[in-house]
Amino acid sequence: MNHRNGLIIVLSGFSGAGKGTIMKNLLKNYPDMYHLSISATTRDMRPGEQDGREYFFKTREEFDAMIANGEFLEYATFNGNSYGTPKAYVEQLANEGKDVILEIEVQGALQVKEIFPEALLLFVTPPSAQTLKERLVGRGTESEDVICQRLAISAKESHLMEKYDYLIVNDVLENSVREVHEIIQCEHFRTARNKSAIQEMQKELTIFSKGE
Repeated sequence: MNHRNGLIIVLSGFSGAGKGTIMKNLLKNYPDMYHLSISATTRDMRPGEQDGREYFFKTREEFDAMIANGEFLEYATFNGNSYGTPKAYVEQLANEGKDVILEIEVQGALQVKEIFPEALLLFVTPPSAQTLKERLVGRGTESEDVICQRLAISAKESHLMEKYDYLIVNDVLENSVREVHEIIQCEHFRTARNKSAIQEMQKELTIFSKGE
């Protein structure tokens, strides 16, 4: 009755919405409760990085073989380098009872949902579009053209928000981190996620239904 599988949690959101900051604070505040999924990548290892910690570093041939063998939950290519979420790694963590979080973009999230319908999808948004623009500008790291491109992408992504299970309005960071934590913990108690426990209790109670 006490054993439970971990949840597969997908955290997505607009660029500049603060999902990465929420993730970092969630792992910091609850270090023993959540595990960040590690992606495989074809990009070169950078100084200070370690295989199996930041990424699973793969050659192009190894990565393509993983695609052919259906070993990824989702994968994509950016600037000539490919990134993907290894299915076996995520399944192992969940089977060990660990809640594993995937911070990925919208299309990848929907791919995960197709493979694991029970996955919990959370979407992070700022309180308004104007706030989103201000946050992107406030970074001071991107040109106006790049910011406009990111906002255009966000406009397209907004039409997929309803496919997520919960919406996190990231206004006050501390509140958003707490909300994400509480949502995840509550999800563990859904009856749909506890079918084996329900069946076990029903089986144990049959003795009383017989009047014994």
